[in-house]
Amino acid sequence: MNRILIYTLVSLLSVPLQSCAQKTANKNTTTKTYHNHMTDTITIGGGCFWCTEAIYQRLNGVLSVTSGYAGGKVKNPTYKEICTGLTDHAECVQIVFDTSKVSLIEILQVFFKTHDPTTLNRQGNDVGTQYRSVIFYANEEQKKIAGEVISGLQKSGAFNDPIVTTLEPLTVFYKAEDYHQNYYNENKNSNPYCTFVIVPKVEKFEKYFADKLKK
Repeated sequence: MNRILIYTLVSLLSVPLQSCAQKTANKNTTTKTYHNHMTDTITIGGGCFWCTEAIYQRLNGVLSVTSGYAGGKVKNPTYKEICTGLTDHAECVQIVFDTSKVSLIEILQVFFKTHDPTTLNRQGNDVGTQYRSVIFYANEEQKKIAGEVISGLQKSGAFNDPIVTTLEPLTVFYKAEDYHQNYYNENKNSNPYCTFVIVPKVEKFEKYFADKLKK
């Protein structure tokens, strides 16, 4: 792990922010070509996926963000089932990014800055295992990088409390129902949750990562 990159990540994490189907097999995701871009794919959960999706849609180098479910024991779960907390799935997003424009470390930098990784199964008023802080790794390299980032943050004292973000192997990612996709962009003027929860998170992201925003 590049220590300069780790230091940069830590320096930007002084104030964490509180917040909130179809089957796709991605167990062996690796760098690939996507619309003439060399890409990688990472799946992360940091509370309500509406929030996470809205943030990464604005990050330069991100080609697509899909909201969905991972880490559970029920096949083809619905949103209603997820909300019971009984399926063990986490709300998450699957991010395809151009590796020439943004690195996995930078993806994780945004992740740890825009949600609270120290609250167990909770982001703000969103409570339950479906809102857990989690990184679903697709291969050993992703697991190694994510583990080193977490370890570096723990040792740095970037957060007052221990990081509870889990590292879980990605087995199956289920795309969420269509109405969850691009949710903030399509509902920001009609849903109070967007106004009171997502807007502050997006504004904080745009403040701290102004140089990394899409044009």
